[in-house]
Amino acid sequence: MPIIKSAAKRVRQNAKRATINSRYKREMRASIKQLEADIATKKKTTAPASLAAAQKAIDKAVKKGVIHQNTAARRKSRLSRSFAATFDTPASTTKTAKKTPAKKTAPTKKTSTKKPAAKKTAKAPAKKPATKSTAKKTATKKS
Repeated sequence: MPIIKSAAKRVRQNAKRATINSRYKREMRASIKQLEADIATKKKTTAPASLAAAQKAIDKAVKKGVIHQNTAARRKSRLSRSFAATFDTPASTTKTAKKTPAKKTAPTKKTSTKKPAAKKTAKAPAKKPATKSTAKKTATKKS
């Protein structure tokens, strides 16, 4: 056991965070397993709901700092791809053909709709404030 108070508190905080983090991980894993089971059995009725639940659980885990954002994106992508491959039509899962590029036309001159910028007037430099020594000299000169 740590002797220093701050170290003992840190141990308590780490234990508390570990239980909270494990809860979010457990929820995430359970929802992913449920989705994978729905996909394996091809349950069209419950699979969309379990996909949404899995994505929600993954997003919560990212928000709480349990997993990294890129890890979550990868997992969600894989789940949605497997869902789409199982339940969507074959045409939607195949990659779309490359579009033919549009014909190039000659560039046209664009007329500017902006108003011309107003001329900036130069400001006279600001006068420096009189210092105490110059104020005394002017006061003695006047008298």
